[in-house]
Order: sequence, then C-alpha cells, then structure tokens
Amino acid sequence: MTAPDATAPRRSRRGGGITLGDVARLAGVSPITASRALNTPDQVAPDKLARVREAVARTGYVPNRLAGGLASARSRLVAAVVPTIAGPVFMEMVQSLTSALADAGYQLMLGQSGYTESREDALLEAIIGRRPDGIVLTGILHSPEGRRRLLASGIPVVETWDLTPTPIDMLVGFSHAEAAAAVARHLHAKGRRRPALLSADDERALRRNRGFVDEALRLGLVRDAAEIPALRVPAPTTLGSGRSGLARLLAERPEVDAVFCSSDMLALGVLVEAAARGIAVPQQLAVVGFGDLGFAADTQPALSTVRIDGTGIGQRAARFIVDRADGRTVGEKIVDVGFRVIERGSS
Repeated sequence: MTAPDATAPRRSRRGGGITLGDVARLAGVSPITASRALNTPDQVAPDKLARVREAVARTGYVPNRLAGGLASARSRLVAAVVPTIAGPVFMEMVQSLTSALADAGYQLMLGQSGYTESREDALLEAIIGRRPDGIVLTGILHSPEGRRRLLASGIPVVETWDLTPTPIDMLVGFSHAEAAAAVARHLHAKGRRRPALLSADDERALRRNRGFVDEALRLGLVRDAAEIPALRVPAPTTLGSGRSGLARLLAERPEVDAVFCSSDMLALGVLVEAAARGIAVPQQLAVVGFGDLGFAADTQPALSTVRIDGTGIGQRAARFIVDRADGRTVGEKIVDVGFRVIERGSS
C-alpha cells in the first residue's frame, strides 16, 4: 500500500475551508511547492515564494498544524477567546461553556487576547492551525485579517457578548447601546439630571457610553452631549481605577449626581471612594454598574447594575458548536439574550 502524500491538499472535515490545494492553484504552483514555501521557504525560488505568500494573504489560509493522519479526525476541543481573565465579567460565560461542552464530550481551551487586534490575530492563527472543532470569540470587532482567516478556516465560529446583523458565522449576545439606554431611562426616572460616565477604554464600553448619551439627549436629560462628563480608564478596570475615577470626575464636575460605570468593579471603587468622602449614596450620588457580579448584591448599599445572562450565552454557544460539529443544521444563527437593569440601593 502506498503511503498518503502528507503534502497533498486536504479538504476541511467541515467541508468549507480553504486548503493548501486552493493556495497552490491560486499561486500557479504545485501543492508540494506551496507546502515547501510555507514550511521551508529557503528551498523555494523567490518568484514562486512571493506568489504563494500573496495567495495565502488573499485567501486567509492558515496551515494545519496537526499531523497528517490526525487532520481529518475530530479534536473534541473547542477554543474560546476572551479579552482578559483578570476581571470576572466573562467568567460566568466561560464556566457555562466549559460545563455544556464537557457534557457533550468536548474540552475547552481558553485564550486571553487582551484588548488589541494584534494579540487576537496572533492567538487566532495559533488556534486555527490546530483545527479545533469550534471557536468561541468575545465581541464582533476583529481585524480584516482575523476575519478572513476565520472565514477561510471552515471551522464553526460563535461570536458572543455583542450583536451584529453580519456575524462571521453564528452569534449569541446583546446590544450594548440598548443596555446603556435602559440605564439612562432608569436614572432619568429617579430624577437624576447631572449624570457622568466612568468607563473602560475598550470598544464595547465606549459603545455603551454612546448609547447612554444618545438616550439622555432623547429624554431631554441634557441638551448637549458635552454636558455629560465621560472619563475613560484602561481596560481591564479595577477597584482602584473606580476610586481615582470618581475623584477626577468630582474635581472637574462636583455637581455630578449619578455615575454609570462600565463594570461592577469600577462601580465598587466609586462606592468606596464616595464613602471615604462622606458622600451619601444614593441620596447625593446614584451609582450603576454593569455585569451583576457576585458581590453586587452585597455591597453597602447594594449595587444597581445591568445583568447579562452569561450562563445562557455559554450554553447556547456550546449548542451551536456541537450541532455544527455533529453535522446538524443550525436554524437561527443570531440569538439576542437581552439584559436586565437590576435596581438596588445604590440608585
């Protein structure tokens, strides 16, 4: 029996991925030349090497790092990418995803991308090259190169923690703008007229800021967006950045009577700083967080916040991946899990 040629193009086990053969045809070279260009480029003529690299860039192809005999087998592995594990906001989703996948016989590999595209791109290349059975991403904002690689891979992808009508593949999330607008309505109903925003500097947090400002303008809470002070702090946020953030806001705008924070951790820092300054919450200052973390109901006063169903996100993302890996058709590919504004003592 003749041994299989390890350099021959292989079709993705999911049927839709870009293969080495596709790259070779686009570059006008043989599959073995394309393979050498990727693995031992010093053995390939410069003109052919350039054509192969151009074809890779155009297609988003990522070489399969699995051994040839394993490339067509299931890995029983799903990769999840979150911006950070330093803060607990994504952990409910990760725990739910881990449990739901384990029940179906899969293991979860967790990657931390940070809040920059370049780190996510490098992580995605490493993940795609190992051909997991699925990839779960946090957010919808990826670089053009990252999106191209994901589309080319043929691997089932679930984006989470956001909404868009044009996902890469499947999506489970909610609208950040609508959640923030609901907080603006809550504070307006409580008689607050001089709100401030304290947020991380990542895109999702900034989208919540815009949603809050737009709704505040619509309600007539303010006449101009500039009337709402907005302070940004580096992501991931901390209790310390919440304390220093409130101090800076009050130094510039002492009339502030409400603060919407992009995370419960920031809001906890605001509560601590307010107590240190003798500022009564909520009588003088209303505080609303985001995430409904485990401590939110136990602060003094209990923290008002926005509740996101992280468990539901994880369970639905796992079901999407398992269904696709098992060859079942996924009907509705976009799921909006919504949110809830939880009113407690701080507002």
